[in-house]
Amino acid sequence: MVSVIIPAHNEAKNLIELLPTLTKDGAPYLMEVIVVVSACNADNSEEICLENKVRCFRCTEMGRAKQMNYGVAMAKGDYYAFLHADVRPPQGFFRDIKVTLSAGMDAGFFSYKFDKDSFLLNINSSFTKKDGIFTGGGDQCLFIKASVFKALNGFDPNQVIMEDFEIFRRIKQNNYSYTIIPNNLVVSSRKYETNSYLKVNLSNLLLVILFRMGYPAKKLKQLHSKLLSTPYAATAKQ
Repeated sequence: MVSVIIPAHNEAKNLIELLPTLTKDGAPYLMEVIVVVSACNADNSEEICLENKVRCFRCTEMGRAKQMNYGVAMAKGDYYAFLHADVRPPQGFFRDIKVTLSAGMDAGFFSYKFDKDSFLLNINSSFTKKDGIFTGGGDQCLFIKASVFKALNGFDPNQVIMEDFEIFRRIKQNNYSYTIIPNNLVVSSRKYETNSYLKVNLSNLLLVILFRMGYPAKKLKQLHSKLLSTPYAATAKQ
């Protein structure tokens, strides 16, 4: 079984679009979808999950890493996939996960494109097709064998930002195999609506470099908040 775990904070609008797509693509497979809303979630995400016959839980602790670990605790699958609410899966999403992991890979990611056709954004998305410095970000949807995830002790609950890069680092350190599936997810470009292209990319590069140098997670979070304007997540202490 594939368990898709979606951490969310006031993402009702996105869940309305995402959940039917997931259930349709997953219909031929043994799968489940679990949404974990934040402690301070204030919209009707839980109601939308109920309408779509999707299990939904409220995590009482702050932080996306804790939300996803909570989802895993509720999951029944042999494989886990961690999907952001503003990311749309491609056709064959469940097939790709099942085929890749059942063939022997321990983990994997998807390439992606943005929901806005832009020359500059297309340059960004081209880097997701190959392994590199930015591989492992949450928008690429980590999927992983349950046994491997548990051996790694899950996401680090103290990693208040870049928890996806942190677990990917441990995947590599422990010599687990992984691959990138060239079947594009569609990622929201909303971050670029309130920040310039240059600002987002320079900020991302700086954060990745500081993360690799061992900069404390809480300070990374504070720096991220200063560098980028993300009004859609203003009240989310992710």
